[in-house]
Formats: sequence, structure tokens, C-alpha cells
Amino acid sequence: MRSARITRTTAETDISVSVSLDGTGTYDNQTGVGFFDHMLDQLARHALIDLEVRCSGDLHIDDHHSVEDVGIALGQALAQALGDKRGIRRYGACLLPMDDALVRVALDLSGRPYLVWNVDFPTPAIGRFDTELVREFFQAFATHGGITLHVDRLHGINSHHIAEAAFKAVARALREAVETDARKADAIPSTKGAL
Repeated sequence: MRSARITRTTAETDISVSVSLDGTGTYDNQTGVGFFDHMLDQLARHALIDLEVRCSGDLHIDDHHSVEDVGIALGQALAQALGDKRGIRRYGACLLPMDDALVRVALDLSGRPYLVWNVDFPTPAIGRFDTELVREFFQAFATHGGITLHVDRLHGINSHHIAEAAFKAVARALREAVETDARKADAIPSTKGAL
């Protein structure tokens, strides 16, 4: 089983993340931020990774530190679980519709973090959740997971649908990228011999 557990404690957050890449999509996420928990649940379910997140953060200030730091810890857990990335497909892509929203994601588990984010939200918040934090999460996740990640909103008028489509599309692309390539299960997916 390709799995990892990361703990991260700062003056702003206390986080533990457990991930299993060869799971069934089970999840138990408790960050104190309801909408964010819902998005993490979607990420696990549609990537078919098992995910448990515990976060105690300075929510009396706002949700920013908790969301960003979970992204950091989850990226670190993904990188640790992947190890040397031997046998993975490496690339993944998804075009995901959710009602009015249509989001396109392409990613590469290259070890070279880069985020291209073309996602605008029509509202500044989804309930009490700041829509700016969706990008903050994916920036932290891509940076610490070593992911080249492109996310584009092609359509969408409802902020909740746009955010959820983004999480689900990343999940589906990630599912594809971490899968074992039966034709090259013993090889690093790069002509360099390392990722």
C-alpha cells in the first residue's frame, strides 16, 4: 500500500493527514471548516484515495491558515506516498461538468511544482467560505506535492458548483496519474530516470 502520514504543527495550525493512494475513496475529514471538509471528501471519493484529515486552526482569525496548511500537509503526504514514482502513469486530465460549471484539469506528477489557475468565482464567498481559499489550497497542494497543475473554469455561474467541479476534476486527474501503468510497472515514467 502506498500510504503516508504527515503531522504539521505551527503557531497557527495543528494538522495530521493520512493518505492511502490504493484505497477505495473512504474519508474522514475534520478541519472545522464545513465547506472545506465537503471539498476534501470529494477529493478523496473521486480520486479513490483514502483520506483522513484533522486540523485544529486559528479559525477565530479566519479560515486561511487552516485551508492553506492542510494543502501543504496533503501535498507532502502525496509526495511521500508516491516515493520514487516507479510505475505510475504520471499524467492525468479531466473535463468535469457539474450543472452550470465545467472545469478542465491537467496535471503532471513531475516533481516540478507549478500552478496555472484560470478560475473566477462570481461571488466572494460560498456561505462563510472565502472563494479565494480554493486557489490557496491548490497552490499549497501543488507546491508541496511537486505537481504541475492546470485548472481552467470553462463555464459556471454558481460558485459552489465551480469550486466543487474543480475539486472533483483534480481528483479524477489525480486518480489517473497515481495509477500503476501495467505496461511499465517497474519503470520511472521519465527518460531522465528520476522524477
